[in-house]
Amino acid sequence: MFQFKNFLINQDRCAMKVGTDGVLLGAWTPIENNPFNILDIGAGTGIIALMLAQRSNAEQIDALEINENAYEQAVDNFENSAWSDRLFCFHAGLDEFVEEPEDEYDLIISNPPFYSEDYKTECDQRDLARFQDAMPFEDLIEAAALLLSENGIFSVIIPFKEEEKFLALAFQYELYPIKITRVKGTPTSEIKRSLLAFSQNAIETVPTDELIIEIARHVYTTEYIELTKDFYLKM
Repeated sequence: MFQFKNFLINQDRCAMKVGTDGVLLGAWTPIENNPFNILDIGAGTGIIALMLAQRSNAEQIDALEINENAYEQAVDNFENSAWSDRLFCFHAGLDEFVEEPEDEYDLIISNPPFYSEDYKTECDQRDLARFQDAMPFEDLIEAAALLLSENGIFSVIIPFKEEEKFLALAFQYELYPIKITRVKGTPTSEIKRSLLAFSQNAIETVPTDELIIEIARHVYTTEYIELTKDFYLKM
C-alpha cells in the first residue's frame, strides 16, 4: 500500500504500481477552468482521479479501467477515500466507452501505456498496462476530442521522445497545447517525460518549462516539492 497525506492507495492487485508519472500528472494538471466533471482514462490504482478529487471541486469524477483486477482495486480505493460520493469507475475499454458517450468532460486526464518497443515481459498484466498497443495514442486523442467540453482541458504524461508525434496527432483533432512541462530526473540527465495540456482553443504562446525532480538521490528540488507537497507524506 502507499499512504498519501489524504488518502491511501492499495495496489496489490495492480500490475502498474504508484509511480512518479501518475503523481506528476495528478499534481500538475491545470484546473483553472474549475471542472464540474473529470474523466481519468486508464485509471490503474485510481491515484490520479483521487488526486484530482483532492485538488478540485468537481462533482463527478469518472475513471475508466479495462483490467479487471485494477478496476476492482480502483473501486476499493475510491470507496475508502473521503470523496467516494464523487468517484466512479467503469470497467470498460476506451473503444466501448466512446461508442455511447453520456457526458462531455471539463477535464480528461490520462497516464497512458506507452512502451512501443517490440519486446514483452513475462507478466501479461504489466504488458497490458504498459504497452502502447493497449491504447494507441491516436485512439486516446480521438476519444479526448470527442468527449471534451467546449472549454475542457485534456492532460497527459508521455515519453519526451513521443512529444512531437503526440502534438502533431492532437493538432489533427483540433486539440492545441496550452501548457508544456518537460521532466528530467536530475540536472544532468536527459529529458524523460513531457507533461502536456490541450484545449480546443489555440493560444499564440504556449507556456513551456522544465521540471527537475532531484538534485541528488532523495534530495528533491524546490519545484518538485512545491508541486507534490500536498500529497506526499514526507514533502
